[in-house]
Amino acid sequence: MTEVWRNWAGNQSARPAQVTAPGSVEELAATIKAAAEADRPVKAVGSGHSFTAIAAAGDAVMVRPDRLTAVRGIDRAAGTVTVESGLPLHRLNRLLAAADLSLTNMGDIEVQTVAGATSTGTHGTGRDSGSLAAQIRAVEIVLADGSVQTCSATENPELFQGARLGLGALGVISALTFAVEPMFLLSAHEKPMGFDEVLGDFDELTAVNEHFEFYWFPHTDRCSTKRNNRSQGPAAPLPKFKAWLDDDFVSNTVWEGVCRVGRTFPGSIPTIAQVASRAWSERRFTDQAYRVYTSPRKVRFVEMEYAVPREAATTVLRELKALVERSDWRISFPVEVRTAPADDLWLSTANGRDSVYIAVHLYRGTRELGYFTEVEKLMTAHRGRPHWGKLHTRDAEYLSSVYPHFGDFTALRDKVDPERRFANDYLRRVLGA
Repeated sequence: MTEVWRNWAGNQSARPAQVTAPGSVEELAATIKAAAEADRPVKAVGSGHSFTAIAAAGDAVMVRPDRLTAVRGIDRAAGTVTVESGLPLHRLNRLLAAADLSLTNMGDIEVQTVAGATSTGTHGTGRDSGSLAAQIRAVEIVLADGSVQTCSATENPELFQGARLGLGALGVISALTFAVEPMFLLSAHEKPMGFDEVLGDFDELTAVNEHFEFYWFPHTDRCSTKRNNRSQGPAAPLPKFKAWLDDDFVSNTVWEGVCRVGRTFPGSIPTIAQVASRAWSERRFTDQAYRVYTSPRKVRFVEMEYAVPREAATTVLRELKALVERSDWRISFPVEVRTAPADDLWLSTANGRDSVYIAVHLYRGTRELGYFTEVEKLMTAHRGRPHWGKLHTRDAEYLSSVYPHFGDFTALRDKVDPERRFANDYLRRVLGA
């Protein structure tokens, strides 16, 4: 009997019928052919950082990415790197840095596999640069019949449109080609600000900074803001002790203890929030891009995140603050707010519209008490699109109404996986049968 698989947050699990870790695209194709002959579903998993059941399926053949981690090549003339699907982002970042190259934009953690991150729409924040999937230039994918297909903007363009951000619904990705650029420095400026001040200046803050995001601490009027902009240097990274103290010890070790106290004694959370919101002081540093984009995240939580139209963002945030203030909730985690430009990926949360991402979190084991439910009502009232890897209850009927190319994606799915070899309960809910 196979072991139970669990995701990072511990809120999703599955007991697959078989677990396999192919070491080549040929082995992967053979695995999918064998699963088809046995009439078993196939699900590929990454690092387990999705909060939804997108990678979970009982009685399935689970494909682990552990041995598909090769770097197939760097093409400096084309400005691309081709890597296998199971390569973790932290390894990709360091391999690129050694070659004096960089991805243009990233999310705020780097533990995911490249295929898992892109297939669920992982994103950072950016005025002009979009998600990881938007940086893909070619995809190698194994389809339900075991065939290996390559696609790009000029080769199999319909498959490319779907596969860059495909939720694992079209096949199992074996390799990805990303656009890269010469390594660059980012200057980070982190500064506390008031909630009303941030929202009042939001248009300017997002216009003048390449990357702007902020965290609002519920039960307070305080925010922590982050501005990241390209710099000619010189590099001036945080001293190692200061980086460890702020980003590891305070943000993880101390924060874990604070969250445990809040979970046990919810009445203490407003006081904790007032103290916590003052714990992050103003600081500046300049470092290689991936070191500025990402931070260690060790405190485990569950998360819901929605992308709302850019023009609705400040209205939604004020409504969210009012919602928290008139409730009995005790929310220990800050609300995270990021931006993204419109893109053309069919299932991207930023498809066709400039977007603002609003993420709410709960420490693991905390009673939900309607927080996520009411936040979701607010987001959907503004035609919000849920992050595919974060908790939500939306189904195909709703999602088809907010994604202009939803029908294009499901038609492609019908073509390449008519027997639903890659389906599971989550995909049946969000995409339909």
